[in-house]
Amino acid sequence: MALAQLKTYTAKDYYALPENTRTELIDGQFYDMSVPSRIHQEILGFLFKKISNYIDFKKGNCRVYPAPFAVKLFEDNDKTIVEPDISVICNLDKQTDRGCTGVPDWIIEIVSPSTASHDYIRKLNLYADAGVQEYWIVDPAKKSVYVYCLEETKFETATFTFQNQIKANIYDDLWIDFKELV
Repeated sequence: MALAQLKTYTAKDYYALPENTRTELIDGQFYDMSVPSRIHQEILGFLFKKISNYIDFKKGNCRVYPAPFAVKLFEDNDKTIVEPDISVICNLDKQTDRGCTGVPDWIIEIVSPSTASHDYIRKLNLYADAGVQEYWIVDPAKKSVYVYCLEETKFETATFTFQNQIKANIYDDLWIDFKELV
């Protein structure tokens, strides 16, 4: 007896979804996203403000985008579109009317209980394969921040708490003090 085949979806299917649908397309499969909690949104706002203020102050050419913001990681792969909580893009040629086509320089995901394994495993591997230079996983329940920096073909990892100042490795002098969150 043959195994049931999963339907494979593409960017065309993704962009045909109703406007307020929260989902990601990874390897041709849809993954629904839960509604973010209040603390999730507070952390998102805090980080977005810190990063965008830094870029503005430095008159930098990078742009920071909060979710929902579609990122098609691979130009030649029509089966993967993610919506990171925060995307920092320094090559503005990657911007499109629909979001970003190509790899952001820095991605931040804020863990929700229902998506923890998705962020810690599936997306970690996906972002490493895509060549994301820096990936942060912010875990409100553990009050931890996991920083992954791409070194050649694998991520080097550092772990911090909400009591630390954390350096953004894609910049020389951006430090985010998580104590300001409390």
